[in-house]
Amino acid sequence: MKNFKALILALIATLAVAVPAQAQDAAVSLDARVNEAFANATGWFVNFIFMSIPGTNFPWIVMWLVIGATVFTVYFAAVQFRFFGHAIALVKGDYSDPNDAGEVSHFQALATALSGTVGLGNIAGVAVAVGIGGPGATFWMILAGLLGMASKFTECTLGVKYRNEYPDGTVSGGPMYYISKGFDELGLPGGKILAVMFSVFCILGALGGGNMFQANQAHAQITQITGDFPGWITGLVFAAIVFAVIVGGIKSIARVTEKVVPFMGILYVGAAIVVLIVNYDMIGWAFGQIFVGAFTGLGVAGGFVGALIQGFRRAAFSNEAGVGSAAIAHSAVKTKEPITEGFVSLLEPLIDTVVICTMTALVIIISQQLILDQATGNYMLNEAGTAIATIDGNSGVALTSAAFGSAISWFPYVLALAVILFAFSTMISWSYYGLKAWTYLFGEGKTTELVFKIIFCIFIVIGAAASLGPVIDFSDAAIFAMAVVNIFCLYFLMKVVRKELNSYSARLKSGEIKKFTH
Repeated sequence: MKNFKALILALIATLAVAVPAQAQDAAVSLDARVNEAFANATGWFVNFIFMSIPGTNFPWIVMWLVIGATVFTVYFAAVQFRFFGHAIALVKGDYSDPNDAGEVSHFQALATALSGTVGLGNIAGVAVAVGIGGPGATFWMILAGLLGMASKFTECTLGVKYRNEYPDGTVSGGPMYYISKGFDELGLPGGKILAVMFSVFCILGALGGGNMFQANQAHAQITQITGDFPGWITGLVFAAIVFAVIVGGIKSIARVTEKVVPFMGILYVGAAIVVLIVNYDMIGWAFGQIFVGAFTGLGVAGGFVGALIQGFRRAAFSNEAGVGSAAIAHSAVKTKEPITEGFVSLLEPLIDTVVICTMTALVIIISQQLILDQATGNYMLNEAGTAIATIDGNSGVALTSAAFGSAISWFPYVLALAVILFAFSTMISWSYYGLKAWTYLFGEGKTTELVFKIIFCIFIVIGAAASLGPVIDFSDAAIFAMAVVNIFCLYFLMKVVRKELNSYSARLKSGEIKKFTH
């Protein structure tokens, strides 16, 4: 296998080096032609997924996700708060039986799923949300994150319950399995068709938003520090490293994510805490801006409704609660109790949105990158009136970088490292999501898996080297199309989850479910 791995990497390297230097100029015009053709073919789909509700600028897909999260929170009687302590105990391994079927521990499954959600959206996306919706967007972002915990609980419980367990110890699970098998069990029609739809959207999302976009943005961040150089070089390096990780399957991915995710999380949150400490006298003021801005908007475009929309939108786009992707990673866990992984998974939106996204927002607010009119107490809008005016006119990742740099000059370098780690971790997780959708459609087997892994790594090189805007837009739309299928099916299957929850709760209270000594 080692020789074969080396052969594949050498093949990818040869293909990249074989591209003549003069092709760089031709690539620009090729990008433009591909962009135009792809936009013409898929624009209708992208426009439909991100279409606003008539009379508002609120995308209906965000409302779909938020309503789903609210329904699950009510249906399961705020399970995310009632079983929060038990979720922590499960992650610690207090209830883990080493003899249970599965491939990874509760902590490894959580780290793998988190590596897919904690990414560039936590850095650039939050900056966009706060830049448009003001500090108040942070309040609604936190609320949507807390509600999203119930969506993760629902889908990840089903992911384990309906997974396939194979004789060699490997497993396959996720929405495509619980939709097809769950619908059959309940006597509902259309399960197979819906599962195939989900799988197709998942593969498209994995190759684009979970892969090409990450490589593209990582290259952009690297060139800001090192100066410009061809993107295919970055893509080739990423492809080699990613392939070396994903060729070993979920166990290899989990071994990497359980180290990378805590490191990058602590690195980023630690950097944010330093900024807060430097500006400790502004912390109370910043929280005041968040709460007041949530209900008044503090002069931002759209008022408090604009803040609400941006907050809900960022949370929905960041933690992927309801999308179904995390259920694929959590399905590989070692457990005989499906509900336990539901408990573990509800921690994801808390870490991703309530902690990491909020830290980004606080740094931007506290560093006073947003220009405030001292006379009125409201924020000043840019010339177009579409966003808050910022120092030096920064937005997105540049705004976050400037906010960190305002405290300590070399912090943008720490941020660049965080961006690279976030991009890498997202790619390896989404490679697994895409792989499981691929094998659902084309069958299990080493050859089938290897074909997808090679395709995935080739797309890393393309993503870093090209500028394929409409392709990325389409893949983002595909990711949220996953949520359309997934949440629709969860409404039919949530009664199965409640039955599991009631059974487990009763056995936990009676003492039948005991802690294991390790």
